Amino acid sequence: MNNDIPDIVIGRLPLYLRELIRMAYVDELATTSSQELGRRLDISSAQIRKDLSHFGEFGKQGTGYHIPYLIDQLSQILHLTKTWGVAVMGAGYLGHALASYRGFNSRGFHVSCVFDADPQKVGERIGDLSVQHVDELEGTIARLGVQMAILAVPIDVAQELTDRLVGAGVKALLSYVPIHLAVPEDVQISYSDPVVQMQRMTFYLEP
Repeated sequence: MNNDIPDIVIGRLPLYLRELIRMAYVDELATTSSQELGRRLDISSAQIRKDLSHFGEFGKQGTGYHIPYLIDQLSQILHLTKTWGVAVMGAGYLGHALASYRGFNSRGFHVSCVFDADPQKVGERIGDLSVQHVDELEGTIARLGVQMAILAVPIDVAQELTDRLVGAGVKALLSYVPIHLAVPEDVQISYSDPVVQMQRMTFYLEP
């Protein structure tokens, strides 16, 4: 795949996929247009066509896109034709909720293991999983072949655990920790900080 494709384009592909799946299975539509998809997502039709053009020609002028075909193609582009194992770091309130989230399985992800350093949490059951001590991290990651992890841990241990995850072979991290983490260039990291997201929106509110 062309590594020159802007990351912002890659970031919109899951939005297209999510809406196409909704169109197919909720609205029971077989075809759509860039105009309709754009209307639903508040993205211009020209932008959608430009994004998709990075990967080939998926629609025909006058007939639009065949939704099942486009779902299949986007799933292949995003490597979602397999189920990805995910490690959850932290079994507190947030980590427990993430490990229990049922929406992962239908979208190509499966929480394979959960870790914590608190002896009172180790051994706790979360669904079919038992919380493991963080000392077991490297061995479990290697045994299960996990390449993705979610961080829901205290700030003071976040970088150390990130380094250990990367050393164990993890190549993609979703961090709920409100600090910037250093990772090698070949490791993907994404941040989810609700405070930062709310602070962006308060700019538009009347004080």
